[in-house]
Amino acid sequence: MPETIMQVLERTAREHADRPAMRVKQGGQWKTTTWKEYRDQAYLAARGFIQLGLEPGQGVAIMGFNRPEWFLADVGAIAAGGFPAGIYVTNTPEQAHYIADHAETAVAVLENEQYLEVFRQIRGRLPKLKAIVLMTGEAREPGVLSWQQLLDMGSQVPEERLRERIAAQKPEDLCTLIYTSGTTGPPKAVMLSHHNVTWTAQRVVETYAVTGTSDLISYLPLSHIAEQVVSLHSPMSAGGCSWFAESLEKLGENLREVRPHFFFAVPRVWEKMQAAIQAAGAQNTGLKKKIAAWARGVGLEAGRADQAGRPKPILYPLAKQLVFSKVRERLGLDRAVTCSTSTAPISIETLEFFSSLGINIMEVYGMSECTGPATFSTPDRFRFGKVGVAIPGTEVKTAEDGEVLMRGPHVFPGYYKNEAATRETVDEEGWLHSGDVGEIDDKGFLRITDRKKELIITSGGKNIGPQILESKLKQIPVVSQAVVIGDRRNYLTALLTLDPLRVVAEAEAAGSPAREPKDLANCPIFYKHIEKQVEEVNKALARYETIKKFVILPQELSIEGGELTPTMKLKRRVINEKYAEQIESLYAA
Repeated sequence: MPETIMQVLERTAREHADRPAMRVKQGGQWKTTTWKEYRDQAYLAARGFIQLGLEPGQGVAIMGFNRPEWFLADVGAIAAGGFPAGIYVTNTPEQAHYIADHAETAVAVLENEQYLEVFRQIRGRLPKLKAIVLMTGEAREPGVLSWQQLLDMGSQVPEERLRERIAAQKPEDLCTLIYTSGTTGPPKAVMLSHHNVTWTAQRVVETYAVTGTSDLISYLPLSHIAEQVVSLHSPMSAGGCSWFAESLEKLGENLREVRPHFFFAVPRVWEKMQAAIQAAGAQNTGLKKKIAAWARGVGLEAGRADQAGRPKPILYPLAKQLVFSKVRERLGLDRAVTCSTSTAPISIETLEFFSSLGINIMEVYGMSECTGPATFSTPDRFRFGKVGVAIPGTEVKTAEDGEVLMRGPHVFPGYYKNEAATRETVDEEGWLHSGDVGEIDDKGFLRITDRKKELIITSGGKNIGPQILESKLKQIPVVSQAVVIGDRRNYLTALLTLDPLRVVAEAEAAGSPAREPKDLANCPIFYKHIEKQVEEVNKALARYETIKKFVILPQELSIEGGELTPTMKLKRRVINEKYAEQIESLYAA
């Protein structure tokens, strides 16, 4: 039967009352919150929100790194009849303002002074904002409360008032907003219902054997639906425990402490692990090096056997004992039943590298509009380079033009305050149009082959609209064209061309002796001059949007050169192929 978030929480708090729900490191020690304590604190926060004036249907903006108060604010907002709206910690004040204002935020919950400063700059333009709550630290100014003060206020509200709000909630009601990255305009707010979230979380629990004794680690942005499903809602559905990483920098150390049963990582995290393992392996010599190479060969063959349904090589147990078990232990993955990846494409090379070490990474494909996952790969059903099969109880197909479509209980009801965009994304038959192009084989495995939309997805899982950044770069007076690169990469770069009518004056201003675009493209003095202007553009961008490196091309892109369509649109695939050497130079170590 369809359930609300609070029905799931009540059941889990009753069945797993004294089991750990959350663990966070304080003073060098892991502090535990049980499921009964979780429920009680979330409800107390909800009553605090009510006391602050949060009405049903209003937003609670949340900004900060993963910690118990993030979960409690999220669930508390839902319990009070409002809806949480996560803001990425990398968002600029203007981006934060757009989300907080669009969500009609009544209360903002911020991790610390750093994010309070962001809201100091925008609170005057948030007419419905009644209060700001800090997850950590003391409140020292009007309109700002500490977390403890929120809970103290909650104790003043009769429990019955909260119970009335919870009782009024139905599975089809809106419970949370997930803001997508805007491509050609402002971000859209994905509305997810209680049923969307509880149904999807239960599918994750069933598919990946998450139980009341499962440990998971929370470290990816909770503003993203993937991390919410993995570390917030799935443990709530099963009664498992989420451990909060101290920071991204300490993830490796925390992994070895937590030793999670289920580990989810974006491709960039797997790539960093791969680089670290390869660097350590480079130190091996002699017999140790030969054993490692032999074991990796056995491991890769075992991974291929798993995909084909064949028995593993007879020497696999020996390779596991000598190499694989030690690698898993050093990574903190020795207890991991499932390792998975999503939010961005991952290379087959990385998948095969880990498979050669006895770690098969399961690819998951989806989007915010289907509550995260649309397809699952599982340890007994996966293929390198394919993103799995449709979640049980859902449908996935391709349209005539190859676009991937999906339908099921996980598909969102629409975009908040944007019916036109909703109609463009979900058709009359309930099919969600993904914007991705793919192929489905005779076994039901989906392979993504292209992207209809020109969205860049970095290896860290950030969705970035290149057109917006390109328009900003073209505001540099001498820049005539800009192409932002970064899909599946760990940072953004750009190809720039120069306006022939402006180059002489700009060269003189830079103090460069060159005068022709082809000469200026290779002039270090002129490059430094443009670099300063790119840095000015970067100042107005979120950190993950900034252009780290660029190349100045010797001539402009043209229709004749094949880089532009007759209507002067960029042919990105042609540009990527034509300037592959220049692009690769931007990512060389």
